[in-house]
Amino acid sequence: MSSSPTLEPADLAGLYRRMVLIREFEDHVKRLFLEGTMPGTIHQCQGQEATAVGVCAALRADDFITSTFRGHGHALAKGLGVQEMLDELFGATTGCCGGKGGSMHMGDMAKGMVPGIAIVGGGIPLAAGMALAFKQRRTGQVAACFFGDGAVAEGAFHEGVNMAAIWQLPVIFVCENNLYGASTRINKVMRNTRVSDRAAAYGFRGETVDGNDVLAVRDAATRAADECRRGEGPVLLELLTYRRTGHSRRDPCNYQDKQEREAWFARDPIERLAARLRGDHGFTADQLDAIRAEILAELAAATTRAQAAPLPTTADLLTDVFA
Repeated sequence: MSSSPTLEPADLAGLYRRMVLIREFEDHVKRLFLEGTMPGTIHQCQGQEATAVGVCAALRADDFITSTFRGHGHALAKGLGVQEMLDELFGATTGCCGGKGGSMHMGDMAKGMVPGIAIVGGGIPLAAGMALAFKQRRTGQVAACFFGDGAVAEGAFHEGVNMAAIWQLPVIFVCENNLYGASTRINKVMRNTRVSDRAAAYGFRGETVDGNDVLAVRDAATRAADECRRGEGPVLLELLTYRRTGHSRRDPCNYQDKQEREAWFARDPIERLAARLRGDHGFTADQLDAIRAEILAELAAATTRAQAAPLPTTADLLTDVFA
């Protein structure tokens, strides 16, 4: 197996900044929703920052990802900007989807992200289809498909994964296994809870990775992407992680065991990388605090602009319609 190149301290700081951006963006958006400032609903990813950042760090700019209704982190990791995302959440025409997608359909095709698909497992066959196009066109591109552990029970998982396997398509199936499909723990719906084992049934490689270690995720995703570009795909990556917030905005997480939560919170992906930056690369607490302060200032300014951004008119009902 190939391994990803060693990262310089500046590159590590970039990964740290991206993860902090996702965490602060999500916490900021949650406050806006709870105070009634922002319309719609949200499904958030606090605690899962390393999965999005680690995978997207291994991709090329022209590679594509498919996402889910819990897609804010994927969008930020793939390069969408804070302003276009906040504009979208406020329903403005300047949003990444013109104000028509909202939280559950975040994306920007120009940046390699198909707008999020809220149907559980819906992105899996789509990613396989995209990978088929990449293979036929010989572009060397890879599709990375994010989905949760709950999606493994969907027929779309079997259909999409099987198609990718028999045609050896360049697609990385990325299962963000946070142990819960909504409020149901994985051991209540699967006898074999190691999702990566399923790859063997289709004849390709699967790997289980510590999804709260951004460098481990990046290394695994780099290996998978290299295999796909050599025509040795697909690959199934199971990233073990944990969400620190509810399934949706009004979910208090009462179904999560207290000791389980404490154990996972102690393995916070941001704090783990921060410790490495301080211990191995000489970063100071002030330097890391400065990164967070810069992000908070960016979020505040972008929110002010988003709240004043133009909203769609009735004429916009007839745009972006294909029928």
